Amino acid sequence: MQMLPKEIVEFLDEYVIGQEKAKKIIAIALRNRYRRLKLDEAMQDDVVPKNILMIGSTGVGKTEIARRIAKLMGLPFIKVEASKYTEVGFVGRDVESMVRDLANAALSLVKNEHLEKNKTKLSELVENKILEKLLPPLPKGVSEEKQAEYETSLEKMKERLRNKEFEDRVIEIFVTQRSLETNPNLPPELASMQEMVKVIGIADKKIKKELKIKDARKVLESELTDSVLDNESIKDEALRRVQNEGIIFIDEIDKVAVSSGSSNRQDPSKEGVQRDLLPIVEGSVVNTKLGNVKTDHILFIAAGAFHLSKPSDLIPELQGRFPLRVELDSLGADELYEILTRPKNSLLKQYKALLGTEGVNLVFEDDAIKKIAKIAAQANESMEDIGARRLHTVIEKLVEDISYECDKYQGKDCVIDTKLVDEKLGSIIENQDIARYIL
Repeated sequence: MQMLPKEIVEFLDEYVIGQEKAKKIIAIALRNRYRRLKLDEAMQDDVVPKNILMIGSTGVGKTEIARRIAKLMGLPFIKVEASKYTEVGFVGRDVESMVRDLANAALSLVKNEHLEKNKTKLSELVENKILEKLLPPLPKGVSEEKQAEYETSLEKMKERLRNKEFEDRVIEIFVTQRSLETNPNLPPELASMQEMVKVIGIADKKIKKELKIKDARKVLESELTDSVLDNESIKDEALRRVQNEGIIFIDEIDKVAVSSGSSNRQDPSKEGVQRDLLPIVEGSVVNTKLGNVKTDHILFIAAGAFHLSKPSDLIPELQGRFPLRVELDSLGADELYEILTRPKNSLLKQYKALLGTEGVNLVFEDDAIKKIAKIAAQANESMEDIGARRLHTVIEKLVEDISYECDKYQGKDCVIDTKLVDEKLGSIIENQDIARYIL
């Protein structure tokens, strides 16, 4: 799906409150990738993505913006934490594994799309396999009369099967037992060896299973998936998309920055991770299960709070690879109120739906919502600023008793008003020491 920058921002407005600068920059960056693909091939190689560095406290919407865009546009996307990686020579994950993870995400995305297109074909194959067990085919050479009778019986059986009349009937099927499962985090060489073993059939063997038809249907779908998919074209498409449309969101980039006041010797792996990350962001080739992936046109979005360090504490070469920078705004009471009321699946709607499953009708008065937003904003100001995540803690504390004693409130309206908010949260806010532990 190709969207104009304005349309992308309009979509994000439904889920992320405020942060207009960040939305605008990311929307333009994504549109530029589409524009690049419309250029002639000679120029395409020279147009590199403008990687983005987002600066802002936790809970202000950095990850949500990137995640929502990737989901909307069907782009290969992964979120990783920079602090989880180590430089070559240290125990831990190397930075190249993030590209392998992105390749796996692209393969899964494309495979699911192809599966959706072939859903009807797969269902027919599964249905035919089950029908063969319910009504085995006639031997060759039978009379036309017998064949006609069989066809009539088969149609009746098919109709009854589709009406779920045989769901609990047990049938016998042969399924593949996987004795080796590919670990996506294995080095490419070992992963390739496992794939080869599977291809020549050493890792797979058929075993007989007796299952109810409702369970056999799921197993057969898994077994027959490869027969309706062109795996080579799926791999080719996934490779193209990971190289031209892939997004890697690197969170906690500030955790590998070495602040000017500290010594490199305290944690030598921090700068090492930055140096290992540099060739990936600049453009290199990484061996994955899709083959060699060029990272030149993968879009990198890095994000960090930068409380204890600043962007200039990153090595200059890496700073240069993130030319677009945007600082996200902290969330005040007004923004937190909007977060509670405006998004499609806001936190209040989630709590109402959850307790609705127990027959409890949760009603939030508008003044109470404003009070909740104000309390969350105060907590963020007086303690660590965790942005919109503070709302989860505040509301959980507020509805804790109703949620616990849901049977008592079944079939009733539970009104959350300012009186209840003061009763549940007022004393906590007044006592800062308690608030630090509870909120």
